[in-house]
Amino acid sequence: MNIKISPSLLSADMSRLYEEVTLIAEKADYVHCDVMDGHFVPNLTFGPLVVRAIRSITAVPIDVHLMVQEPEKFLPWFADAGADILTVHAEAATDLRDIVERIKLLGVGAGVAINPGTP
Repeated sequence: MNIKISPSLLSADMSRLYEEVTLIAEKADYVHCDVMDGHFVPNLTFGPLVVRAIRSITAVPIDVHLMVQEPEKFLPWFADAGADILTVHAEAATDLRDIVERIKLLGVGAGVAINPGTP
């Protein structure tokens, strides 16, 4: 089994983004960015500008977890910012297959997250 480590920047000190990302990149396989829109989930986190800043710091793959309503609207922004993987929630997608295909057409990896209560 090949285990990959992908720590989230959710609890990082954003005033020390360079140091936090550098530390993760030294030890991990991916940098995980939890993007929350305040609608799909109650919290609000960062957007494409932060992902672009992370990309400028490291070549380690960036896994962007989109916890957002209407994820299809966000795909090109985060792909353009430097995401290597875009993960969307099945519960937020009106047409999950279409969204996965759109992600692939942007040239990045596609992931699907499923909330625990989803059958």
